[in-house]
Amino acid sequence: MAQNSPRANHDVVIIGGGHNGLVTAFYLARAGHKPLVLERRPQPGGAAVTEEFHPGFRCSILSHSAGPLRPQIISDMQLEKHGLKMLATETSLAALSPDGRALIFYDEVNKSAKEIAGFSSKDAPRFVDFQQALARISSPIADLMAVTPPNIDEPSKGDVWEMLKTGRALRGLGKKDLYRLLRWGPMAVADLVSEFFETELLRAAVAARGIFGTFLGPWSAGSSLALLLRAAGDPHPVGTTQFAAGGMGALTQAMGSAAQQAGAEIRCGVEVIEIRVKDGVATGLILSNGEEISARAIVSNADPRRTLLGLIDPIHLAPNFVAKLQHYRMPGTLAKINLALSVLPTFPALSAERKHALAGRIHIGPDIDYLEHAFDDSKYGNFSSHPVLEVVIPSLTDPQLAPSGRHVMSIYVQYAPYKLKNGDWESQRTHLCDTVIKTLAEYAPDLPKSILHHQIITPKDLEDTYGLTGGHIFHGELALDQFFTMRPLLGWARYRTPIKNLFLCGSGTHPGTGLTGASGANAAREILKDLRGK
Repeated sequence: MAQNSPRANHDVVIIGGGHNGLVTAFYLARAGHKPLVLERRPQPGGAAVTEEFHPGFRCSILSHSAGPLRPQIISDMQLEKHGLKMLATETSLAALSPDGRALIFYDEVNKSAKEIAGFSSKDAPRFVDFQQALARISSPIADLMAVTPPNIDEPSKGDVWEMLKTGRALRGLGKKDLYRLLRWGPMAVADLVSEFFETELLRAAVAARGIFGTFLGPWSAGSSLALLLRAAGDPHPVGTTQFAAGGMGALTQAMGSAAQQAGAEIRCGVEVIEIRVKDGVATGLILSNGEEISARAIVSNADPRRTLLGLIDPIHLAPNFVAKLQHYRMPGTLAKINLALSVLPTFPALSAERKHALAGRIHIGPDIDYLEHAFDDSKYGNFSSHPVLEVVIPSLTDPQLAPSGRHVMSIYVQYAPYKLKNGDWESQRTHLCDTVIKTLAEYAPDLPKSILHHQIITPKDLEDTYGLTGGHIFHGELALDQFFTMRPLLGWARYRTPIKNLFLCGSGTHPGTGLTGASGANAAREILKDLRGK
């Protein structure tokens, strides 16, 4: 639309076509509204996109496995009918040790226990007990993740009812598990795993799930909370592994198709630069090309700080609210490296009859001290000299991602702080890649010579290219003081903002735990309540 075109009028406009934005769009459209989704990049998907990064090599550029997505969302959106095919692997995770051993975790708990018995006869039954305890304890948390946090000051009848249901669920845990829940949440995940297991490789593999994507080390208080939050969607201690055929972009493509079929419109390659506010009410948007769009309601899938401090003139917000949001913690610690490989690298710990484990996730971080030392580097503004790595080779289960006989490797790198003490990310990106390859070569010696091309995505790239403020993949730290009624801020956890008709639906809202769609579904429910009241 030309700059001097008349103002366009829309029912609901959603800023950002990430997975939560698409989920919100679907539910609003299914309820009879006509949401317009505006996506800055050439395709929707946010952190769940598949792109070619080297001729013939395609990869899930950021997120390389599912959240897991909430089953009700999959059912409601009928994602399989829109082309989504999930690829499950028998093995969940292979934790590698520098001494050439590997501990393989399977989807089936007893099979994992049999593997663990090769390291410790005591840890094998304890692992089964731990998984069963996680499943029980995380059940009430899963219920909480599907509800809107209550209004603490003036709870409605619905809020009271949900709190009573939660109380009943907590009582149903029994004294032992209720005590565990209350105690585990604030704990350091290193303490938690040490209470159950004696094998360092096992401890580190489980603890890594509690610190992934956070500015927390295994000895940080509250790091067990992230483990419990993830267990609410998947009680496996190290998490199961699911890929989307065609990469994770296939998931958001299916979501986009479902939303469009329901009545939503999606426009890509358009950037929102301002949310217009008049007398405390959001009235419309201004795009980078000068186009103005008015709307009944505006929903932002961007993070809270980018939305409220970047797209709105602060004059429309109370000074104390601005101050609190400025202190909302979102220090990114994750980088991503994607490799195009000429051949499948050899991992001596996973050779011969154990080679099947390469199809799952590979964990590099053999003990608690290793994880903590990696975190120590980031605390002082340096990326880790021996980083914690989560590696997948998706072309093993999905050959269409690479030419025949060749492979794609996707690597999460932790810890890589957004703010570096010395230099900047543009000058340090090659050094980061060299450090990661050197670390991996300790476990796969022939990897370096098989690399045809590498793609390096730093925390600064996550902000500049993908719109993740501070490079934080969860739109804000997953911590006790930024959880449930305090996500993003106490008093503003119900997807509404101080600006009337402006809502949030991204991962910076409850529950905000990654690729689950929960924030988008919860937000849609609250937005519909307000729209019906108009």
